[in-house]
Amino acid sequence: MFFKIFEEAASKRKEYRAFAENELDTGDRFPYENLAKAAKRGFMGCPIPREWGGLGESFLNYILLIEEISRVCASTGVIIAVHTSVGTYPVLLFGSDDQKSRYIPGLAGGELLGAFALTEAGAGSDAAALSTTATVVDGGYLLNGCKLFITAGGEADLYIIFATVDRSLGARGITAFLVEKRSEGLTPGKPEKKMGLNRSYTTELRMEDLFVPERNRLGKEGEGFSIAMSLLDGGRIGISAQALGLTGAALDYTIEKMKGRSEKQLKEEQELSFTLADLEARFEASRLLSYKAAVIKQSGERCTKEASMAKVFASDLAVEATTKCLNFVGVENIKSDSPLSRYFCDAKVTQIYEGSNQIQRIVIARELLKLY
Repeated sequence: MFFKIFEEAASKRKEYRAFAENELDTGDRFPYENLAKAAKRGFMGCPIPREWGGLGESFLNYILLIEEISRVCASTGVIIAVHTSVGTYPVLLFGSDDQKSRYIPGLAGGELLGAFALTEAGAGSDAAALSTTATVVDGGYLLNGCKLFITAGGEADLYIIFATVDRSLGARGITAFLVEKRSEGLTPGKPEKKMGLNRSYTTELRMEDLFVPERNRLGKEGEGFSIAMSLLDGGRIGISAQALGLTGAALDYTIEKMKGRSEKQLKEEQELSFTLADLEARFEASRLLSYKAAVIKQSGERCTKEASMAKVFASDLAVEATTKCLNFVGVENIKSDSPLSRYFCDAKVTQIYEGSNQIQRIVIARELLKLY
């Protein structure tokens, strides 16, 4: 069944690859032009239902899109992935009719860019420990606190911000809010200087007596933590797709560099040939894990174990593959303007965000113990 579905998706991959290779750039600043081109094609709402202005594509096709875009520009890939999986889906799944009508058409069409604000200095892997507060006032809430590592911080038009209405309640006090970019009291920090993904601006997000009207609370009070956790599976599959794009790009680049070598040279460099063969085999295995998780998700079944396995396997492979390819092709590729150097720097964070790979292994083990 899965292989039949993959065959049907092959034409979509060709479309997405042609778009990425022919239309996307790999500059140094925030990829406004890339996002505009993606929006023109409808890709900012790839898996969003047509009734809300999206393309209505399957979740698998969306994952293929993220893979192919990340193969050319991983920064653009992560911005679109965050915008879709945790910027648009929460409104689609948990929003009121009023919230959906106000925001989803713009998000799906690319007129609005979505972002997700959960992480804090003391609340990374333990999201329930967040300290940003939401104080009930007449007509809504006042938010105070600071979020960290917000993708597209300062550039996004709509933030989904999580705050607690009562810290003594722990996770049960966490509530989600829809906050527009120009809200008074919302201040993004300067983009962080990161190892990789430098076109994807990552910032602090500070809130000082930020008023959010009650109509912009997402879900009920205390439902924020369950909303955030429900999005993780899709987000992790998206990270696996980014990692796939980076691995594929690194392998393609290295193989292209080897094409001019004679059979004698390849025999003399048997270790290189064997390593490339092993990486290619594991790359295909990683694709199968990621695509299987995507197919299970689009069927509506629970895919927590599969999503975590896809994320940990694909991201570990991306780091290993980009490292080994960088070792093989020569010292000139350590320069910052080398594509392979960029793949190497971009790959590392895929092991960390959307739950570090240590957390993924805890999740996988927990799911196994439930089964047995």
